[in-house]
Amino acid sequence: MSTATATEPQQGSAPTDVVRNWKTPVILAVLSVLALLVFAIGAPDNSVTFRLSATNDALVLPDIVLSAVVTGWVTAILMLAAAVWSFQLVRSGRKVPGWLVAVFAILFIVAFLTWVVGSARTPNVALYGLLAGSFTLAVPLIFGSLSGVLCERSGVVNIAIEGQLLFGAFSAAVAGSLSGNAFVGLAAAAIGGVLVSAVLAVFSIKYIVNQVIVGVVLNVLVSGLTGFLFSTVLSSDPAKWNSPPRLPIISIPVLSDIPVLGPILFEQSVVGYLMYIALAVIYVGLFHTKWGLRTRAVGEHPKAADTLGVKVNRMRFMNVLLAGVVAGFGGAFFTLVLVSSFGRDMTAGQGYIALAALIFGRWNPLGAFFAALLFGFATNLQYVLSALGSTVPNQFLAMLPYVVTIFAVAGLVGRARPPAASGVPYIKG
Repeated sequence: MSTATATEPQQGSAPTDVVRNWKTPVILAVLSVLALLVFAIGAPDNSVTFRLSATNDALVLPDIVLSAVVTGWVTAILMLAAAVWSFQLVRSGRKVPGWLVAVFAILFIVAFLTWVVGSARTPNVALYGLLAGSFTLAVPLIFGSLSGVLCERSGVVNIAIEGQLLFGAFSAAVAGSLSGNAFVGLAAAAIGGVLVSAVLAVFSIKYIVNQVIVGVVLNVLVSGLTGFLFSTVLSSDPAKWNSPPRLPIISIPVLSDIPVLGPILFEQSVVGYLMYIALAVIYVGLFHTKWGLRTRAVGEHPKAADTLGVKVNRMRFMNVLLAGVVAGFGGAFFTLVLVSSFGRDMTAGQGYIALAALIFGRWNPLGAFFAALLFGFATNLQYVLSALGSTVPNQFLAMLPYVVTIFAVAGLVGRARPPAASGVPYIKG
C-alpha cells in the first residue's frame, strides 16, 4: 500500500524519493464510513446523560446531556474530514501527524459511547463510575505490561505474565491469611512472582530453551499447581488458608478532592500507589540511567553490549527477576484489594491481555500504561452496559480491545517493532 514517487527537485539539488504510506488514511477512512453508517445514520433517537459526580460529592458538577443523533452526525463529519485531510497530507508527501490520529480516536470514542449508551434501555451513565471501574480493572494489567517491558527490553519474551500474576495472587492469599497481615501477603506476592520468573530465566537464558514454549508451559504449570492446592488445601480450611485481610485505602488530602479524577487517582490502596512508583521508576530507569542504556543494549544488540563489557546474560537474568517482583504486585491486587480470597484461575487471562497491552504500547512503559487503561475501559464497559440494558452483545464489546490492537499493528499508530534481540538467546563467543 506504500508507493515511492519522485518529487520535483530544487535547482542544483538531486531528485529525492518520497515514500507514501497509505495505511493510516485508509484505516481512518474505513472507520469514518463505519461511524457514518452506525453512529450517525443508525443513531438512536435519545438524549444521553453523562453524570460527572455523585449527588453526595462536595462539589457537584453539572451533567452532560448529548443528543445521540446530533453527536453522531457531528463526530462522523469531523472524522470524515480528518480522513480526507490525512489523504491530502500523504498525497503531498507529508506524514500524518500523531495529534490528528489522537483527535480522531477521541471523536470515535465519544461517538461510540453516545451511540451505545443511547441504545440502552436507560440512557444514563455515571461517567465517574465508568472511569473509576476502568482504572481499577487496569491496575493488574499495568503491572503485567510493565513486567513484560522489563523482560522484552532485555531480550527475553515473557509469555509467563499470566503465571506470574496468578502465583502472586495465590502467595498473597496464603501468606496474608496465615499472618493476618496484608503487607506480609504483599511481600509474599513479590516472592511468588520472582519464583516464576526464576524458572523462566533459568530455562530460557541458561539452558536456551525456546522462550515462548517456556512461558506457555509455566502458565499451565502455575494454573494446575494453584488449582490443585486450592482444591486440597485452601478449600479444606478457608478461614486459615484463604481469608487474607484487605489492604487499606489511603486517601491523599487535597488531591483526592479534585472533581472526577481525584477519587479515581488518589484514593488508592498501597498496590495502586506502587503502580505509580513502578511506572515512573521503570520509565526513568529505562531511558535516563546507565542501567536502562545497558538493558536496551542487551535487548537490541547483545553482541555489541558484550564487546563494551556488559554481562548480557547476567543483565537479562536480573531484569527477568525484577519483572517477577512487578508482576507479583499485580497479582496481589486480586486477593488483597479486589476480593479477600483466592479463586481457581482468578486472573482469567489477564496476563495475556497485559501482553497485548505491551505490544499495543510499543514496548514503552507509558504506552503500555495507556494501552492497559484502554483494555480496562473496554472490560468495564461490558459490565456497565449490561446493567443499563444495552442491546449490544457483550461479546462484541469484549472484542473491542483486540480489534484496536489489530488496527494498531496494521499501522494506525505506527509500526510496532519489538526489540531486535527479543526472544533470541545470547551465546557468548
